[in-house]
Amino acid sequence: MDNSGKEKEAIQLMAEADKKVKSSGSFLGGMFGGNHKVEEACEMYARAANMFKMAKNWSAAGNAFCQAAKLHMQLQNKHDSATSFVDAGNAYKKADPQGEVWRDMGRFTIAAKHHITIAEVYESELVDIEKAIAHYEQAADYYKGEESNSSANKCLLKVASYSAQLEQYQKAIEIYEQVGTNTMDNPLLKYSAKEYFFKAALCHFIVDELNAKVKEFDSISRLDQWLTTMLLRIKKTIQGDAGDLK
Repeated sequence: MDNSGKEKEAIQLMAEADKKVKSSGSFLGGMFGGNHKVEEACEMYARAANMFKMAKNWSAAGNAFCQAAKLHMQLQNKHDSATSFVDAGNAYKKADPQGEVWRDMGRFTIAAKHHITIAEVYESELVDIEKAIAHYEQAADYYKGEESNSSANKCLLKVASYSAQLEQYQKAIEIYEQVGTNTMDNPLLKYSAKEYFFKAALCHFIVDELNAKVKEFDSISRLDQWLTTMLLRIKKTIQGDAGDLK
């Protein structure tokens, strides 16, 4: 089957999937296997997306993957939804590497929401915090592209919180101080700035206090392996105590 044939088959699959989604939402459809029809539609959108990929129609493939992802969310299949959103993003990138698709269609906010969905899956179901951080950062960037600073800040605060948990204190400090400074300019949110600056101060304390003590001791006597090990244990104890205060 040539590319035009694959594309034609994909379009037919999309039309059939659309019909199933509509029928599942009707009164009778809801009574007689509504969810089953949604599952079938979801599978059809995914098949259509792959057919579009084979035909190298990347934009259409991205749209089909998005449809599948939304239905997965409706069915509470968060992992499959996240995977489909990632596939959609990859297809859109191939359709337009410079990102004009998102800008021209005003879909920065949609892209941001997709990344948040993926991040939530990584933090709650797959428990991969580093990947969750990466997707929250990407979501924040997209929100900034739409000048949705409040939404961007929410994502950045997630990044700061998880960065601190991963002992990436400097990164957490920079974000807390940045968001705190930005929040000061908003009369409705400026009281939240105290919390962000306080968290930044805690991260500063963990970094500066231990570094200062080690530097002070090291200036008198070089640290041997045993002392280094003990100091690392002290550092972990301090972090554990800080965690108990949350």
